[in-house]
Amino acid sequence: MDTLSRDSSSSSSSIVPMAGLFAAVLALILAIVALVKLSTLQKTVAVHEEKVAKIETIENEVRSAAAKSDTDIKNLRDGVQNALNQLGTELGAIRAQVTKLEEAAKKPAVAAGKGGPVATGTVDANGNYTVASGDTLAKIARKFAVRVDAIEAENPGLDPAKLRVGQKIKIPRK
Repeated sequence: MDTLSRDSSSSSSSIVPMAGLFAAVLALILAIVALVKLSTLQKTVAVHEEKVAKIETIENEVRSAAAKSDTDIKNLRDGVQNALNQLGTELGAIRAQVTKLEEAAKKPAVAAGKGGPVATGTVDANGNYTVASGDTLAKIARKFAVRVDAIEAENPGLDPAKLRVGQKIKIPRK
């Protein structure tokens, strides 16, 4: 039995170191594979870190551009509003001037040097007719039962096409 015990103990004692050696070689191979994977992973992380840094730079540039565009839009809006306000003020002033002109056009004409109103469409004591709105030489001639050429002869230099409201025309006597 002695031989059997020795054989069995010697075979079991040689398997254990072999198993230990096998486990060590396996651990060494796994360590090498892990180091290779780690190296590859570190390279990938380095590439991604560069990309992340670029993304952060771009993000900062976009934020800066957005802030500038917001400021530009606000300035543009304020400028347009100021221009519209000025335009409104000018339009108000023009409207006031137009109103004054309309009121002045409604008032009767003032005789030169006399300061009082002169009624249009009437004849004064000297036989001078004050031209009214819409008057033509033909209308005036019919009104006073005289001929157009007689009015033209009485008023040398009179241009029938350029009659003005308030203009004085001498009416010939019948």
